[in-house]
Amino acid sequence: MMYQEYKQVVAEATSAEKAAFYRHTYGHVAGGVLVFIILETLFLQVPFIVNTLLSFTQGYLWLVLIGGFMGISWLAQKMAMDEVSKSKQYLGYFLYIVGQALLFVPMLYIAINYTGTVVLKQAAAVTVALFVALSAIAFMSKVDFSFLRGIMTIGFILALGAIIAGMMFGFTLGLWFSVAMCALAAGSILYETQQIQYQYATTQYVPAALGLFSSLMLLFWYVLRIFMSRD
Repeated sequence: MMYQEYKQVVAEATSAEKAAFYRHTYGHVAGGVLVFIILETLFLQVPFIVNTLLSFTQGYLWLVLIGGFMGISWLAQKMAMDEVSKSKQYLGYFLYIVGQALLFVPMLYIAINYTGTVVLKQAAAVTVALFVALSAIAFMSKVDFSFLRGIMTIGFILALGAIIAGMMFGFTLGLWFSVAMCALAAGSILYETQQIQYQYATTQYVPAALGLFSSLMLLFWYVLRIFMSRD
């Protein structure tokens, strides 16, 4: 008879092990943001990359870009969850950051060239402030946020349906859609922050960081859309 190796999750670890896990996790989230900024800066300096990705924002090609990103995300998350190879985890995390950086190129190009860097800096500051506040709430609150999982699943399915419908029937998703997506991203941060202690072992800080980074980038995307809509 084969037995599955028992994995001690963070919630069952000692205080010192928990502290080390969270320090590594949030350090890797910060590192992911730094790598994202570096990659984005490099990509925006390459006309071929910018023009190619801008062309994918026209009509149904946007769905191709989204589909490609979803494929990269699936592969990256699978690699990051590898329990044997730490290098494979890091490669998956880096692949995910590259995917996010490419996805952001068209919107950041438009934001910088048509609204200036002030809007970009404001959106980034608000995003970081919200992420820190939501993380603090998740850690300090005694509320069980596990109920958000079902709400987020339904919300993201409806959001994807709205995006596809917008492409098919030619209508634009306005300000309130961005506000709703910010709310979903906030819920994702609350859920991910609280649940990582039950989903991961103390050595799995890389996939934990990837999950938080994903929610942070989703929040940034729609906060930036809201700021851009003002101009």
